[in-house]
Amino acid sequence: MRRTLGLTCLFLSTAIFLYAADGAWLHRISHADHDRTSPFGNDPAQLQNAAAAGAQLFQNNCAKCHGSDAMGKYSRPPIISERIAHASDGDLFWLLTNGNPWKGMPPWMMLPAKQRWQLVAYIRSLNLNTPDSSSTSQEKPQ
Repeated sequence: MRRTLGLTCLFLSTAIFLYAADGAWLHRISHADHDRTSPFGNDPAQLQNAAAAGAQLFQNNCAKCHGSDAMGKYSRPPIISERIAHASDGDLFWLLTNGNPWKGMPPWMMLPAKQRWQLVAYIRSLNLNTPDSSSTSQEKPQ
């Protein structure tokens, strides 16, 4: 009985880990959060200023795990990826706010909302040249 319970726990924890590694965080985001938009709008000057501030925040808070080049470090995922390029601004804001504990990413809710949006602007700027980002879908994944 104990062995069966141990094997079941091992199987479930492995399944949860694999599920989380496959972008599962996208499926935990509500439609309302997915649809949130950046307070910086589409104004190029505001977005550029926000991205510059976000770059500084990234270096101070995120580069320890994701690398100063955002390509991942210590088996942490890269920030420059199709998954991130296809996520909505609301998805990225949700991830920064709530983290992804299954993958070791802490929540950053202690940062003011403006700074989290600046990080979103920076992350978005990194993914502008990601392959297929020109056809970025803002639809919520099913």
